Amino acid sequence: MVVSAASADDGTYSPEVLRRLTREHRARLELIWADGKYNNRSLDRWLAKEEVGYRIEVIGRPPGSVGFVKLPRRWVVERTFAWIERYRRNSRDYEYYTETSESMIRISSIHRMLRKLNPDQSKKAIPFKYRELQGKVTG
Repeated sequence: MVVSAASADDGTYSPEVLRRLTREHRARLELIWADGKYNNRSLDRWLAKEEVGYRIEVIGRPPGSVGFVKLPRRWVVERTFAWIERYRRNSRDYEYYTETSESMIRISSIHRMLRKLNPDQSKKAIPFKYRELQGKVTG
């Protein structure tokens, strides 16, 4: 994980993230799914130069599609962002240094993993259900 300026291009900045992978991570990594922002020639050059053992597959919109299109595996990223943003310090840019932001994301992720490993049995999960829209015509 790397926190960068919002103006940083994802595909150009991604080698910064990929360099942080440990040897163990790289050894078992085969495929990375990415969105259209990673369709980037500088990233392609970096991957070729570094001779990494994995590939990046860009998941794009189907040709000729109009409006919202559900893309495969995209929900995993969006769900993860939603989990991270549940923590107040991650919901806005409160931090002065990017290193502090990265640390807060790590702490939030560790906290989430610990809660998954040892859930609070006194709290019952609220079942998910779609709320009905008033005035909606079905049929």
